[in-house]
Amino acid sequence: MSLVDTLTTPAEGDVPLSERGPAAVDVVVGFGFWLFLLSDIVIFGSLFAAYAVLAGQTDGGPDGQHLFDRANVLIETGCLLASSFTCGLFSLAIERRAAAATYLWAAVTFAFGAAFLGLELSEFIRMIGEGAAPTRSAFLSAFFTLVGTHGLHVTLGLCWLAVMVAQIATLGFRPHIVRRLFCFSLFWHALDIVWIGVFTIVYLGAAYA
Repeated sequence: MSLVDTLTTPAEGDVPLSERGPAAVDVVVGFGFWLFLLSDIVIFGSLFAAYAVLAGQTDGGPDGQHLFDRANVLIETGCLLASSFTCGLFSLAIERRAAAATYLWAAVTFAFGAAFLGLELSEFIRMIGEGAAPTRSAFLSAFFTLVGTHGLHVTLGLCWLAVMVAQIATLGFRPHIVRRLFCFSLFWHALDIVWIGVFTIVYLGAAYA
């Protein structure tokens, strides 16, 4: 580009937005996924609000203080927080394009997530076996809906992780694969943040009610 062209070409800030080129794919994907995460947070916010309103509506049945196995919940929380740490190592391995480390940390993350789900499912089965099914009271309906929705998200996250590892094995670290892995990492860390809310409001709240 000549000096004349440089002087006569308007700066990017002077060009109307309608006349600028399309945004980069990374920007569009990142922005769209953040919108998805925000909409998911709104859903969980509604479930937390419903639980807060209905937590005391036991209809004469058992409450959380008598139902929850806090040792089990503490192990669940440890598994999910550990999976967040290993997911971070998984992301670092992807940035280095280190295939072996990527597979290793993906497997460890999957194992921690699966252990969390197994413990949560065992808790649900125990509670239902004791007569504390979702239909027993408004409190239990709100509890199973909130915690079950989070568990469903974890299940979908594990399926997503398995598919992404298969794509790495077959397609390698292509740009669109790396973008999807970045989105998965954001999703998984968001689930950990939501679980901290569940642990604090549902389980610790019941302990000090």
